[in-house]
Amino acid sequence: MTTLQRRARPLLGTLVEIGAAGSDATSAIDAAFGAIVQVQTQLSRFEPGSDIARFNALPAGARLRVHAHTRRVLGAARRLGRASGGRFDISLGSGTAGWSLRGAVLAKRAAGVQLDLGGIAKGYAVDAAVAMLQRRGCAAGWVNAGGDLRCFGDAPLTLQLRDEQRGGTRPWGRLRDGACATSHYAAGSRSTLAGAAPQGSLHLSVLAPRCLWADALTKVAALRADDALLARFGARACWH
Repeated sequence: MTTLQRRARPLLGTLVEIGAAGSDATSAIDAAFGAIVQVQTQLSRFEPGSDIARFNALPAGARLRVHAHTRRVLGAARRLGRASGGRFDISLGSGTAGWSLRGAVLAKRAAGVQLDLGGIAKGYAVDAAVAMLQRRGCAAGWVNAGGDLRCFGDAPLTLQLRDEQRGGTRPWGRLRDGACATSHYAAGSRSTLAGAAPQGSLHLSVLAPRCLWADALTKVAALRADDALLARFGARACWH
């Protein structure tokens, strides 16, 4: 097993931990954290200057040019929204047809539409950090953003589930060269989908090649099991 350097920082509303192995792993990890900060700056609706916050403040009919990160995530969200028959909706019911994206131009088509990328952006940020580690020459590494995680190279991760009744965690599998995201769905949980889980199930994990898809598909799969949809994105789901 390759020796990895590891560091953690509070980002994305959680604790982000990065591990990497390489001749200059320290600077690679710094760059990976920088990539996450850039994604957060553009995609969080809580950042006043972000593309999403600026869009939400626009009147109907207005347009703005958006960052490449925003274009990629909006494009992915639109693709998944269409593939899922509208089950994945970044407007959170305020108007799926109330926005449009053409190239780098995001248009607001209805006054009340508000966008929230909280269901997909964290996974994208993890992917951006992994891409930075790889560009900086890291042979192996991983990024874990509060349970949305991805690893590559000789750096397999033991997957842990939080024990909601007794506290602590318990292992349930190993991940190598891929991504995983887990959401908690139960009465009293923070999830707006509470009650969607099968009786006795508390967690839904989605495994996928990219963390963007793993993150977003936990929301879609919780609403309705759809193996064909998961397969389109190279993913599979598991209730615990």
